[in-house]
Amino acid sequence: MTIAEATPEIDLIDKSDRAFLGHPKGLGYLAFVEGCERFSYYSMQTLLVLYMVKYLLLPENAAGVIGLDWMKGWYGLDGQPLASKLFGDYTSLVYLTPIAGGLIADRWLGRRTTLILGGLFMTLGHFLMAFESSFLFALMALIVGVGLFKGNIASQVGELYKPEDLRRAMAFQIFYIAINVSVIAAPLVAGTLGERVGWHWGFGTAGVVMVIGLILYIMAGPWLPADNRPAKASEAKASKEPLTRQDWLRISAVVALVPILAVALLTNQQIFNAYLVWADTQFQLTFFGQTLPTSWMITIDAIASFSMLAAVAAFYVWYGKKRQEPDELGKMIIGSFFTIAGGLCLYMAAATQGDGKIGLFWPLMFHIFNSIGFAHILPVSLAFFTKLAPRALNATIIGIYYLSFFAANKIVGEVGTWYETMATPTFWLFHVGTAAVGLVAFVIFKLFLAKRLLGSAH
Repeated sequence: MTIAEATPEIDLIDKSDRAFLGHPKGLGYLAFVEGCERFSYYSMQTLLVLYMVKYLLLPENAAGVIGLDWMKGWYGLDGQPLASKLFGDYTSLVYLTPIAGGLIADRWLGRRTTLILGGLFMTLGHFLMAFESSFLFALMALIVGVGLFKGNIASQVGELYKPEDLRRAMAFQIFYIAINVSVIAAPLVAGTLGERVGWHWGFGTAGVVMVIGLILYIMAGPWLPADNRPAKASEAKASKEPLTRQDWLRISAVVALVPILAVALLTNQQIFNAYLVWADTQFQLTFFGQTLPTSWMITIDAIASFSMLAAVAAFYVWYGKKRQEPDELGKMIIGSFFTIAGGLCLYMAAATQGDGKIGLFWPLMFHIFNSIGFAHILPVSLAFFTKLAPRALNATIIGIYYLSFFAANKIVGEVGTWYETMATPTFWLFHVGTAAVGLVAFVIFKLFLAKRLLGSAH
């Protein structure tokens, strides 16, 4: 469900201390700060659609939202379809603006100032969510904030270690654990507060945690790598390598893979949108007289995602000792089968519902299968993109990779508008079809293009 952060391999300093679990103290600060930012982000993502459908877009509340009438007219939508559209725009743009955030840091402000500005914008956005009238302004502030923040923190982790330091790989695992812990905690804390106490309590909690993370980042300055400085144009030009014909072929393949990966990710990204609306009204979430918050389904998914990442990694360690481990495209093909199986679980849940509510057997099976698919596709696809990237364009290729998530979330918003008018089994069967499209495309790349693309070493 969650997405690992890509990190340019820049090694400028070496903190020799082992004050944090045998690692430099700066890693502890960076992991905690990133955990705070991801908690804030996933609190917002968990609550957003439920907040719009169950409160903000109701006629008695929507009238006071500045600019909302214009948005309704622009899209020609209202209610759940409008919520889906706004969700898609928000979640897609937070994967587009980091490209601008990286350019701002590299060319003008430096990474540290850019990151702090991003944290301030995110904090402003969360606190603006406390007022219905400023809802659209809050979304804009959050989009800008994530763009300035995302990537500018992850790039500092690698700079804590010299190239020969074997702790580097474990450092990124620790960093990623902080992200996953936050994804698990956000629905339990902010989601529960938002649904049970008041929506603004959930958003406010996300803002408070973001403030804590920002303060810690500022305090951590002495233990963090030196700020990057924009390179002179002449230096940047001199450091670039000329692109070969093979390089251009690989770049073309990367560009072609962006829409394919976006389609393959559709089921996974729909979890925060139409899936939550469906769960809120149709899932049996009452146990022993207590109704669980719908947002807890995101925690279930995060736990499954984290567990399956670990399980799949352990499986291939074991499997690799006996047989040859599949390459990246091979794993992406395997993952597509599991994604299809997960989508079929949602189809079965909808098709067999009857007159009552849906029990959690099929949804839980969906989260397990989809998470296995996730473990085979998302981290692996990033590795495949970086393998295809020419040396001179490694960071650019990573930016292109994240355009897949921009496109996927944009499609999720559009497809989610069909939820109210399309039969639910058909709605989820469409998602199965998108996973099948991804499977076919990955097979074609594997059979006809892989050897040609990777025929020569970088």
